[in-house]
Amino acid sequence: MLNGLIILCAYLIGSIPSGLWVGKIFYKTDIREHGSGNLGATNTFRILGKKAGIVVTIMDVLKGTAAVLLVALPVFSGVSIHSLILGLVAVVGHMFPIFAGFRGGKAVATSAGVLLGYSWPLFILLFIAFVLTLKITKIVSLTSMIAALVALIYSIVYYFVTGDFALGILVACLFTFIMYRHRANITRIKNGTEPKVKWL
Repeated sequence: MLNGLIILCAYLIGSIPSGLWVGKIFYKTDIREHGSGNLGATNTFRILGKKAGIVVTIMDVLKGTAAVLLVALPVFSGVSIHSLILGLVAVVGHMFPIFAGFRGGKAVATSAGVLLGYSWPLFILLFIAFVLTLKITKIVSLTSMIAALVALIYSIVYYFVTGDFALGILVACLFTFIMYRHRANITRIKNGTEPKVKWL
């Protein structure tokens, strides 16, 4: 019963449609009707601007972190579920949010939040890699996929050093999610038609 409740909480946290709510409440705009139609931070930056994009990014990151930290709450002290499973459930919620007709984001920011809650050194490494790569390429989708690859390589090396198998499995799942959700972007990158950011 308690395990089911905490999984539900993780999904509902992940389902919070930050981009949709920020757009509708403060800008009277449904970002699903503009740009890529995606509810993630990238489309928020594109449609609503830098300030809204930063807010949505932070909110999406914190969703993943909050899900991982649910196991630390006294009310869930008896659960037997690994915190990374809750993080994974939150990412699924972000991609398929019940509060937004199951049309969500591409898993990047919330995945980063999961890693922040579980392994902050990895989060810092990925943040640095993301910023540097984005500055060079100016393409958010490409940068996101490169960061996911860096995380995958890190988790493999980390497993051989520490034996943390759970982190490796989680990152492999997140990498798969991110690559799948960016399949249209991959096609545009190959064709040279993927938009570049103008705010960096």
